[in-house]
Amino acid sequence: MYDICIKEITKDNWEEAFELSVHESQKTFVPNVAESLAFAYIKPWDEALDPYVLYENNRIVGAFYISYTPDSEDNYWICGFQIDKALQGKGYGKQSLNKIIEFIKEKHRKCKVISLTVEKENKQAIDLYEKAGFISQNQVNSYQQPIYKLKLE
Repeated sequence: MYDICIKEITKDNWEEAFELSVHESQKTFVPNVAESLAFAYIKPWDEALDPYVLYENNRIVGAFYISYTPDSEDNYWICGFQIDKALQGKGYGKQSLNKIIEFIKEKHRKCKVISLTVEKENKQAIDLYEKAGFISQNQVNSYQQPIYKLKLE
């Protein structure tokens, strides 16, 4: 069991965050941290967008961002979720995803539904999301990525 914590990407940790990388075969699945920060600055979807890193024992193990409409009940999206390639396959993804879900529940108390998309070729991620309770909506976004949703209790 890992002691995962979530922190915003700031001027103090952005360089370390930029060192995160996924396996070559996964690079088309998620934006890198620099792209996530660009999205946070540009806000291409006209929503709030907050970038975060996942820490374990004072080292960054992964990253993600949340795109959302403040105070909504059902427009919260986990995006760019990734675990560093050196740490994949060791349980960080599962534990980090659970931590992200709890984080959204605490930070955005009105949230009743969390959504995400995934590349249909990314079978490992689909398996992870389904085990966490995300359900396919049998719909795709404009990039032809399947949409998954998790209803919160």
